[in-house]
Amino acid sequence: MMKANELREKSMEELSKQEAQIREELFKLNMRRGLEQLENPKRIRSLRKDLARILTVKNEKIRAGEKV
Repeated sequence: MMKANELREKSMEELSKQEAQIREELFKLNMRRGLEQLENPKRIRSLRKDLARILTVKNEKIRAGEKV
């Protein structure tokens, strides 16, 4: 689990890369969930929360005037 303070220290480029990785992993987990049982179903919930944190920090930076 990521902390918002850790995310605020990262650049927009790093946040975007991390967002893409999480979205890809979520997609794969959701596909596997439909086909079979997952070994750790709580991982999906954790990833969704991490994604929300990243998007929140990105929006904060955009509102503060940092370039995308």
